[in-house]
Amino acid sequence: MAQLDNIEAIEKKLWKAADTLRANSNYASNEYFLPVMGLIFLRHAYSRFLKVKREVEADYLPKRGGKTRSLTKEDFLCKGAIYLQEKAQFDFLVALPDSVNRSTSLMEAMLSIEGDYPPLGGILPKTEYQELDNVVLGNLLRILNPEELKKADGDIFGRIYEYFLTKFADLKAHDNGEFFTPISLVSLIANVLEPTRGIVLDPACGSGGMFVQSARLVDNPQELTFVGLEKNSTTIRLAKMNLAVHGLEGSIQEAITYYTDKTELIGQASYVMANPPFNVDEVDATRAEQDPRLPFGLPGVNKDKKVSNGNYLWISYFYTYLNERGRAGFVMSSQASSAGRDEAKVRQKLIETGHVDVMIAIRNNFFYTRSVPCELWFFDRSKPESMRDKVLMIDARQIYRQVTRKIFDFSPEQQSNILAIVWLYRGQSDRFLELAFGYGDRMLKEGVDCGVVLMEYGEAIAAVQDRVGLFLAQRYPEDELWIEFQGAAQVLRQDGAVFGDRIMAMQSPAKTAAALGAFVEGVQPVAEQSRDLVKQVDLVYKLAGRLVERCEGELKAKDYEEKALKTKYGKNGGVPLLDGRAVKAGLKALEVSRQGVVKQLKRVRYFFRQVQWLMVRFPDAELRDVEGLVKLVDRAEIAGNDWSLTPGRYVGVAPEAVDEEFDFEEALRDIHLELQDLNAEAVKLAVEIAKNFQELGI
Repeated sequence: MAQLDNIEAIEKKLWKAADTLRANSNYASNEYFLPVMGLIFLRHAYSRFLKVKREVEADYLPKRGGKTRSLTKEDFLCKGAIYLQEKAQFDFLVALPDSVNRSTSLMEAMLSIEGDYPPLGGILPKTEYQELDNVVLGNLLRILNPEELKKADGDIFGRIYEYFLTKFADLKAHDNGEFFTPISLVSLIANVLEPTRGIVLDPACGSGGMFVQSARLVDNPQELTFVGLEKNSTTIRLAKMNLAVHGLEGSIQEAITYYTDKTELIGQASYVMANPPFNVDEVDATRAEQDPRLPFGLPGVNKDKKVSNGNYLWISYFYTYLNERGRAGFVMSSQASSAGRDEAKVRQKLIETGHVDVMIAIRNNFFYTRSVPCELWFFDRSKPESMRDKVLMIDARQIYRQVTRKIFDFSPEQQSNILAIVWLYRGQSDRFLELAFGYGDRMLKEGVDCGVVLMEYGEAIAAVQDRVGLFLAQRYPEDELWIEFQGAAQVLRQDGAVFGDRIMAMQSPAKTAAALGAFVEGVQPVAEQSRDLVKQVDLVYKLAGRLVERCEGELKAKDYEEKALKTKYGKNGGVPLLDGRAVKAGLKALEVSRQGVVKQLKRVRYFFRQVQWLMVRFPDAELRDVEGLVKLVDRAEIAGNDWSLTPGRYVGVAPEAVDEEFDFEEALRDIHLELQDLNAEAVKLAVEIAKNFQELGI
């Protein structure tokens, strides 16, 4: 996939600009999100249009009699792009002057696309733009057309589309944010299922993320047929735009799945993927009881003839849609795996089919709209006969990356490590070893790259040394802080050279369990040294800052600077000029360099910890029970635990681990900054309160 090196920065920049514009325009999030998503769709379509246009003109257009035939819609369709009339091209819209009604122009652009592409008919935003001010629209068009994205490909805009969906979900801008399933979970489900060809069904498809992630795993997405159901008509529009922005098509219909099966796909789906609503308790049992999608019966009916909890309705649907070799993966409330009474009876029948394959427990705060923990369920109707009485239980609640104060996800490596357990379960040790080898190889490459940034940091240190040294060497050559700074810089240079030599002497291991285990043991001291070097780098920077403060404060370097300005020469041949601006510029350059070298050194240890994580837990590249993480459970044990499918009930509790990466000083700095912000806000509020009292004459 093509990437821009700074795509994350661009995403944040675009979102901040668009959201600031919304805030300054007095529009609510639910009034703003669909027009914005429509413009991102249009911007992506234009980017794809230009790329395909260049390719077709260069390689495919026939020439006769010196003339080249005109481009057609079909030229673009065969390459997964949309042909845009001039009035729908983004540069045309951006160039419109304020005298032109932009909402009318955007409506005409969207209508032209819908006219050329019937699957998008009635889907794209049109009248919504009439609610936005003409100047606001102009600014929004320009915001979404920065120079760095002029040559970006569809993958980039697909990612930006998903990023904006994420942010709007966080704001609960539509359907309380339930239209969006976190990409971490969608990607994990898709990678466990590994779709190749056939029907991919999502009976609660939201914004279509399951389809997009599935398509990313196959060489030819056209071999997958996407079918979805969704209760909210606006969400269907989002989903169809999401598919189109990724060059995909699908059949997505509006339906309340409890009472209507518009798909008619019972026993036909190759894959079922979903994130249904949890714990729904208002489903009419009399309308649902004859549903052929409920082979295990209703999960429980209350005195009002309502299904007590709809979770097992969804679970039954997913199972019955599968064909004889089908696989399902879905998100479910953590309550469902151990629910009792009638729900337990349905769960028992389901387990007895032998098709329950994998259960993965996920910690809380992965969702933008609900903080409860959840579980991922997986069915496999083509499961080998020898494995049908077993279920793989994975407790991934201790595996996460903190994105914000209230949101967690998986890093790409964390997701891969969870998948590696599934590979071992399926007997795919070669994939496990390939992943572990890749981490080790990546660690060594990151270590080699440390040589460049350490050298640059050394040069930045030398520049600061030279600038303050002119003053200190003559006036205070025995200053303790100056001596400490020079000593720390020298030790860092020496240790950095040793680290570089050790890295260069190492070689990537063979792709065997024994070789990778030995590699982990052999490189651990180097990984530890990379962590120590981070502390040394930080120490030198802190000493440099303190030294400059001391020179300008206690040692009164500025006084000598003023004397040097007045007289060219003073005592002992003259007082060297301490150039304050140059010193501050040097410190700033040192900080930039420090950030780069710290980031690079941390990457060495990061990839070491990934290969270590795998090889310590699975030293023979074979599945085994790991306390607190994974256990292969047989049906007898499940029956003895009330047919529970809760992973934590079987895997036990992991030993408490020490967070070796915890940075106390950084945490303290964050707390200090937060306290500063709160103090500033308190002062501001106090002034406002005093002003209000004054106006009230109190």
